[in-house]
Amino acid sequence: MSSDNTIRVSEIFGPTIQGEGALIGVPTVFVRTGGCDYRCSWCDSLHAVESEYRDTWKPMTPEAVMAEIEALSGGAPLMVSLSGGNPAIQPLGALIKLGQGKGYRFALETQGSVARRWFSDLDMLVLSPKPPSSGMVVDWDIFADCVAAAKGAPSVLKIVVFDEIDYQWACDVAGRYPDLAVYLQPGNHTPPPPDDDAAMVDQIGIDARMRWLVDRVIEDRWFTAKVLPQLHVMLWGNKRGV
Repeated sequence: MSSDNTIRVSEIFGPTIQGEGALIGVPTVFVRTGGCDYRCSWCDSLHAVESEYRDTWKPMTPEAVMAEIEALSGGAPLMVSLSGGNPAIQPLGALIKLGQGKGYRFALETQGSVARRWFSDLDMLVLSPKPPSSGMVVDWDIFADCVAAAKGAPSVLKIVVFDEIDYQWACDVAGRYPDLAVYLQPGNHTPPPPDDDAAMVDQIGIDARMRWLVDRVIEDRWFTAKVLPQLHVMLWGNKRGV
């Protein structure tokens, strides 16, 4: 992790809408950081993960990042989504404080593998533990540290589901954290090549998984779960920067 406030930024874009989870449809500027401690089999943001793209990640101060956010939003405060990669490995506390002082709100999505004290300053923490289909294994002790670090800041679970194994795993995760709202999302099997802004998706397959996931939730009477698509994928496919 960085010892100073320099943030490695893969891209900043928007305003657009948040395409998934608890803030779906909310106008948002995205700050995508570079670097990740996971290598999920179906990662859709390899340009912000793999070290071969490290040269494209720009080191920026919190002030420089905030200046770009303000330029994109025309100075009108809105939601800022901190994503990656895993944004929790970046020193984002100063940026959050700076932006909130100007009226901006900050949401962060992370797999829950690195706990940071500034999680409690967020306007929303989205914890997205990776299911078996990702090929990753969750360290539940560290995940619990992430939940605790939020210290009352609004927190939710967002879990990607590809198949029955993932679904049963999601049920178990929800049982671990009954106080956290759960958002389920059908998986996207077609990650975009990092250099292809026009990458297409298997929308038929995604829609079929969405219908199956809805049926499973209703069959199990899991009425507290919320099943949502990736709205940005429906509108723009796997295109970057939207």
